[in-house]
Amino acid sequence: MKSKRTFTPRRIFLFALAVLLVLIARPVGLLMYTYFNDRKPTKIEQSGYTNDASNLNKTKIDSIVKVSANTEEAAVQISTLIRIASETGKKISIAGAQHSMGGHTIYANGIVLDMKGFHQMLLDSIHNILTVGSGARWSEIIPYLDGYKKSVAVMQSNNSFTVGGSISVNCHGWQPNSPPIASTVESFRLIKADGEIVNCSRTENTELFSLVLGGYGLFGVILDVKLRVVNNQVYKLDQAIIKSDDYIKEFTRLTVGREDVGMLYGRININPTHFMEEAILSVFTVGEMSELPPLHEAGYASVRRTVFRASANSDYGKNLRWRAEKLATSQVSGKKFSRNQLLNEGVEVFQNADTNYTDILHEYFIPKDSVIQFIRALRKIMPTFKVDLLNITVRNVKKDEDSYLRYANGEVFGFVMLFNQPRTAEAEKEMKALSQRIVDEAISMKGTYYLPYRLHAARDQMRTAYPQAKSFFELKKKYDPKEVFQNQFYVEYK
Repeated sequence: MKSKRTFTPRRIFLFALAVLLVLIARPVGLLMYTYFNDRKPTKIEQSGYTNDASNLNKTKIDSIVKVSANTEEAAVQISTLIRIASETGKKISIAGAQHSMGGHTIYANGIVLDMKGFHQMLLDSIHNILTVGSGARWSEIIPYLDGYKKSVAVMQSNNSFTVGGSISVNCHGWQPNSPPIASTVESFRLIKADGEIVNCSRTENTELFSLVLGGYGLFGVILDVKLRVVNNQVYKLDQAIIKSDDYIKEFTRLTVGREDVGMLYGRININPTHFMEEAILSVFTVGEMSELPPLHEAGYASVRRTVFRASANSDYGKNLRWRAEKLATSQVSGKKFSRNQLLNEGVEVFQNADTNYTDILHEYFIPKDSVIQFIRALRKIMPTFKVDLLNITVRNVKKDEDSYLRYANGEVFGFVMLFNQPRTAEAEKEMKALSQRIVDEAISMKGTYYLPYRLHAARDQMRTAYPQAKSFFELKKKYDPKEVFQNQFYVEYK
């Protein structure tokens, strides 16, 4: 006769331990696998070729010309190069960090003008104006300004880009109730297609000023820029988990009538369970006056990278990441950060390092009244395509009053989407189909899409989203009749 099993405290403990091990084995295993198989992101360069952040635009070129760091030498060097190119029929593409994804810094058999070495800086702290070489990266600028307790007014969410590149794509940031970076540009010096150096501002060479801001390097070489800067401040973070369908209502509640909101962005869940049903709003408000902390390396970068990259090609990883981010809201809410600290992080923290895949960005700008409609449309569209969506962030952008080829014709919300894409022709074809589908959706809502990414939109879509494109390209021929400044974007859409 079998004896009856009794549940002693020891057996209960061992049973509970076994259950716990089963529960944690899968997430721990996934994260450990991701961590030990991850590599440091590196840009592979091959002599005679260039590429951009898409890793899909490897192109044979004539040469790369690195610009001198000396202001006078650089001006002569660039003017001479332009004259020689004009006389010989060579074409010039202008490059900084090359984080665009549609060949905007590339032209086949052309000359790549590498501006990164031209990065001098001088701050006028009385008038809050920074004069900076167009090749300077934000990662160089932020520490410089930090020493004067100043900060960049508008820039991307990462510091890996150059000033010239940021102005050429007319980037925006996560500063709410703010237009794109063009609004912070006081003036810049431009070397035109005839080699002449001119000053461009809202009162001098105004048409060129507007065309170059968001002009993708087609009208000349930006030499240096005068940028308005702001005070560095301490911000307190508050995060709220909301329903995606309540995004505009919650954004309005947290921002309207408040002057203490310094930064804000939203993240919409992309995990397959309850896809795009929730969002996290991160609001940074000006904290009580306190001493500004020194800049330091981004915290928990390795952990955050591992959790993020574990979500690539893994539904389980996506669900795990969203649960972790929701859990973290209670831990980080109330924490304080300097403005400069928030801006001082590179794309390398999350960047893909698998040579079989690449990270591809999309962005769509949707008028405030259509944001919820757009979210609901994406909820239906995305599952019908074979793509690996990693992230959606949402950022508020006010009307652009300065650039010619503008994407913000009024207040809009930018939907920034990051995809993990295999480097195959089939994957590229699928991504192009998805892009055109979403562009149509955005246009139907009187929205636009961002031009620095893959050249997937059809020409008629581009002209519909940007009705000023026709005159933009006509003015290109006016200022650059020999089309010395070239790139793949111009070839595709001119």
